[in-house]
Amino acid sequence: MQHTSSLLPDMRAWRQDFHAHPELGFEEHRTSARVAELLVEFGLDVHTGIGKTGVVGILQRGNGTTAIGLRADMDALPFEEQNSFVYRSTKSGAMHACGHDGHTAMLLGAARHLSQHGDFNGRVVFIFQPAEEHGQGGPAMLQDGLFDRFPVDEVYGMHNMPGLPVGQFQTRRGTIMASEAIFEIAIEAKGGHAGMPHMGVDAITVGSQMVGALQTIVSRKLNPGNNGVVSVTEFTTDGARNRLPGSAVLSGDARALSPDVNQRIEETMRSIVAGIAQAHGVTAKVAYDTIFKTTINAEEPTLKAIEAAVTLAGADNVNASCEPILGSEDFAHMAAARPGCFIFTGNGIEGANGQPLHATDYDFNDHVLVPGSSFWVQLVEHVLKS
Repeated sequence: MQHTSSLLPDMRAWRQDFHAHPELGFEEHRTSARVAELLVEFGLDVHTGIGKTGVVGILQRGNGTTAIGLRADMDALPFEEQNSFVYRSTKSGAMHACGHDGHTAMLLGAARHLSQHGDFNGRVVFIFQPAEEHGQGGPAMLQDGLFDRFPVDEVYGMHNMPGLPVGQFQTRRGTIMASEAIFEIAIEAKGGHAGMPHMGVDAITVGSQMVGALQTIVSRKLNPGNNGVVSVTEFTTDGARNRLPGSAVLSGDARALSPDVNQRIEETMRSIVAGIAQAHGVTAKVAYDTIFKTTINAEEPTLKAIEAAVTLAGADNVNASCEPILGSEDFAHMAAARPGCFIFTGNGIEGANGQPLHATDYDFNDHVLVPGSSFWVQLVEHVLKS
């Protein structure tokens, strides 16, 4: 059952227009204006400026009091696009490398169909969120009173998945995506002449020991059944060709599939850094900032999403117990505020559609627009039965 097949030309046009005009987090002025314009056309009650550039559209049908939120992200990434198709990015240093252009177009298609043909009784809150890639757009909308001003009983999000065939869906109860924390370790040692290392304390030597020791957090400090990743991604010093550095900064990224594991990573990192610094007689400070929460799917909304996907696509095209992934998602903040479910839909396996998310030659697959938007319609009519 493809509820929105007749809307494919319009959804494709919207999507490709968004793709050609990407906007970074909290700069989605053109995108949010176009979204708001379309929602008004569809007859929704529209609110703008939620979380800076976020948009909310309200659609009420009947006298039902149950309300659900459907969320799409709008922001692009700071990459130079390598594709050559006609709708490639027109903005240098920005491109839709994660498919948020498609997510926005699918939710718009669902809003249009439901406003004209929706068979439901209750309220749908369409949430178009800025700055997902920053991990700041969800919190900004919540701080602006998103669920106080527009109450929902449940909230749902969807993301395309390269490598998964078009028309297939996957989700799971419990943790589905990891938290992400960024860390910085600042080392203050004692620089000196490269030919007289005994006269100082080489910050590179100290930092290198820390890099190696940090890898033992996952391999030796965590329960093997509890997934996590610790990656040092930058190592900068004030050294020169013949000068041993007196300071160094290690920066990196840590992922975890539970809040407890994230806390364990932070505590162990601080302990390792303090121990190595003490052994060398230097000072080292750790800054550890959890940007993305763990995305946790609540039981009841997830079962409803699975049922809607099976009704739409058939049981053979729905994986109801997919493996969690170590990517992170800003939707986690909304799912922590209200019972929620995050679901993936296939973006295809060939060409630019099969390229990894965040690749400079990635492209959202327009063939996903109909099954993705139809899923939203099916979910609304399933949850808000008339």
